This record gives sequence, C-alpha cells and structure tokens, in this order.
Amino acid sequence: MTARLIDGKAVAAALRAQIAARVGALPFRPGLAVVLVGDDTASAVYVRSKDRAANAAGIAAHTIRLPAGTSEGALLTQIARLNADPAIDGILIQLPLPTHIRQRTVIEAVDPAKDVDGFHPLNAGKLAASEPGLVPCTPLGVMKLLDAAGTQLAGARALVLGRSAIVGRPMAALLLGANATITIAHSRTRDLAAECRRAEVLIAAVGKAEMVRGDWIAPGATVIDVGINRLDDNRLVGDVAFTEAVGVAGAITPVPGGVGPMTIACLLENTLTAALQRRYR
Repeated sequence: MTARLIDGKAVAAALRAQIAARVGALPFRPGLAVVLVGDDTASAVYVRSKDRAANAAGIAAHTIRLPAGTSEGALLTQIARLNADPAIDGILIQLPLPTHIRQRTVIEAVDPAKDVDGFHPLNAGKLAASEPGLVPCTPLGVMKLLDAAGTQLAGARALVLGRSAIVGRPMAALLLGANATITIAHSRTRDLAAECRRAEVLIAAVGKAEMVRGDWIAPGATVIDVGINRLDDNRLVGDVAFTEAVGVAGAITPVPGGVGPMTIACLLENTLTAALQRRYR
C-alpha cells in the first residue's frame, strides 16, 4: 500500500487565488502588519514569505522590524499604534520573542479583532465555545487539507499528538467541532504508540524529528504532519517517519510541502476575514 499524498502547495495556491479574487473585488485594500523583534534568521525568512504572499493577494503588507534589545514597553507601544491604525486589519507578532519580553503579555495586547494569529485569549475562548472568531492559522490549514483529501471526520477517531496552545489544543477544538471523536496525546501519555494506532486521523505536532514510526499508524489512516525539523545533514523532516508511514497510511502530507504553505494561506484568509468583520459588522 502506498499512501496518497496530500499536496499542501496545490491546496494553498488555490486558496490564495480565491483570496486574491475576493480582495480584488473590495473597495479597499486590507492591511496586514507583521512585527519582527530581533534578527532570528528563520523568522526573517518566514516574514519575507508572508510579505510576498500578502502582496500577491492584494493585501498591503507592512513589516515592522525592531532590534533585539527593544523593551517590552516599546513593543507594547508599537502594538497600541497598530491597534489604533484604521489601515491595519491584521496584526501578527512573529514568535519567538526575545527572552526579556513576556510573550503572553504581548499576545494579550493585540486587539482581538486584528489578531490574525488567533492567539488572543478572547479568540481562544470563542473557539472553545464554538463561536465565530479568528482561528490559529496552522490548525485552520490542517482542516482545509483534511477537507481537500476527502477525509470524513464525523464520527472518526482522531488523535492530536501535541497539546500546545498554538496547534494542539485549537486543533482538537476544530476536530471536535467537525464531530470527530478526539484524543489528545502528549509526552505523559502511556503507550503512545498504541494510542496512535487507534486513530483513523492522526495529527502530529510535537516538534520531534520522525518520532512517529510507521508501525504507530493504523493501516489506511490519514496522517497530517505539522512538524518541521532540520537534521544535522540539513534535511527538513516532519514529526512522522515519512518513508515508513507512506507504506501504511491511506493519505499523508509531505514535509516540506504539506502544512507549511497552508499556514501562510490561512493567515491571508484571516486578514481578509478580520477586514470584512471590522468594516461590515
């Protein structure tokens, strides 16, 4: 058996095209502000990708680069300015932040209506309560990949491997909203491999290279690999041992080229959603 590949690049390209068409029909241009503190190379590359994707979709991208030594107070002042700027519909604070800045304080400072990362406690609460709000981009992208793959979630046994506030917990809430039967597994789970084998849908989001082995996967399961890890030989791999898993799973995302492109596409969708809600609510 060879798993069917779920092409995140193709799904993301189609979503970006839809967003560009919707933006092009608007009488205004949505604005997205990305704040980057410090000079982390990976973060800088990711921010440039966001800028290119936003501008290609007709969204005005504004990147604010601040030195690593920027104080928490100065960053909060910058966020307050963006909150008050009517030309800015979405605000994204690139993580991680320097260690002297409290991440939670910064996240809570962003106007929830402009929180296109979906990290603000108000948006997290709305998701938990099944109310409309801005949803974290990566879990939202995973749901779109599952839909594109034709995965039937209602009644399915779904396991989310990882319990972070950024991916794992919102992912579980979205799957529950789709009527899947949810298990959240993590580092303290007893017999993790056995839990994974019970899943018809397996979402791996732990940040450990190739942790999920082929014999952890139920035959025919849909596997979404959120992880992206760089090995010593500079190769990028996911949290799933792909070569092993592809011979067992029914459908699987590659790394790279799976979830990653969807995260940026869903950021653009969240920016459009925020712009429409702010202007037409």
